Amino acid sequence: MWLDFLDAIGSSWDCASVRDVEAFKDWRITDLRNDERIRPTSFDTDRAALNSFYTWASARYGVFNPVPTVQADDSDEASWGPGPGYTQQRRDPLRPAGSRRRQVKWLLWAALEQWRNIGLRRFDFNGLRRDGWRGCNEDRDCAFVDGLYGTGLRVREWASVLDVELPASGAERMGEAWLAAKCTKGGEEGRKYWIPRRVLQSVEGYADPLEGSRAEAIRRAQRRGRYDRLHGVPIVTGHNPRTGELYIEGSSGPATLALDVLSADERRMLFRRVPGGLEPLCLWLSVSGLPKKVHSWEDTFDDANKRVAAAWVRRADPDGRLSAEEGERIRRECPPWATAHMCRHSFALKWFSILSLLEERRLEGFTAEEIEDFRDQLGDIWLQLAISLGQDALGLNLTAQ
Repeated sequence: MWLDFLDAIGSSWDCASVRDVEAFKDWRITDLRNDERIRPTSFDTDRAALNSFYTWASARYGVFNPVPTVQADDSDEASWGPGPGYTQQRRDPLRPAGSRRRQVKWLLWAALEQWRNIGLRRFDFNGLRRDGWRGCNEDRDCAFVDGLYGTGLRVREWASVLDVELPASGAERMGEAWLAAKCTKGGEEGRKYWIPRRVLQSVEGYADPLEGSRAEAIRRAQRRGRYDRLHGVPIVTGHNPRTGELYIEGSSGPATLALDVLSADERRMLFRRVPGGLEPLCLWLSVSGLPKKVHSWEDTFDDANKRVAAAWVRRADPDGRLSAEEGERIRRECPPWATAHMCRHSFALKWFSILSLLEERRLEGFTAEEIEDFRDQLGDIWLQLAISLGQDALGLNLTAQ
């Protein structure tokens, strides 16, 4: 796209100026003569790719980098992440005002497990659980985090899953499930995804009718009559996993409803009749027994980060002798922290490493031409990873670079 633009204005890649890049930005986002204008966030990917290319070209061939950027100095080191020490950094002059900063950060499983145990299960860094911890939603929160890391789904996608849509854990290492079209980003078409057996077992523990916190939340809501006060909600009488349809009570008799057409908000209103009254089909429930809202998971991660930071301070100052200023400094330096989207990045890193290793072994001994033919027919690592993440392979490639 950049080369075509330069050709149209009579320039070339090695002679491009800052003015050319600014004109490219204007044409891509705001020029009314362009019928394929894009969003500011999408142009941020263009900007990052161009800057990466010209940084390489300037170092190797001495070509001028026309992409204006703000260089980070030593005083800006603490401002790059959304962690405890995050502060606002100066915006690159070419970055559109409507774009968000990309925070591509990840955790290896050992670090994520430590964060989960301390932030969600109230352990300390010494491996011992804190006294007085009730943890009424511990199994729910841990199962949700395990699912984000194990499936690579976005928060909104994983939060919208119904209990009837998950396979049972069996002998297979990976269970197969379907993500409804209206729950995917863009809402155009559904896709298949895979759930590790460990995640399914964790979810089954949370949904256990006797010991899981989900059943306890449902019983508490039934006793308090919360579900009885909901009027006009669809009552589901059955599910056909082969066709992906729900059977519901209609005003003029039984009716069918395709799971693919149900948005996340519509799924929150699905209920079934059980001996104790009504119960929701939505898998993830709040303490009140009602479906947990998507944005509230960000609060769950924020609270967990605060617990981890507090445990980090206790580790450094077990006797509580430090001043408030020193304690706050230690809190800001706490290394383990996480966001919900970091689990998706971590999933991508894990599978990129696995796929790279497999391809290296699989193509050992092939000639360059044979490797090219192999990738043309079966796709490269980026394509396989994009399929697992449910996104465009080219966009994934640019983001990673």
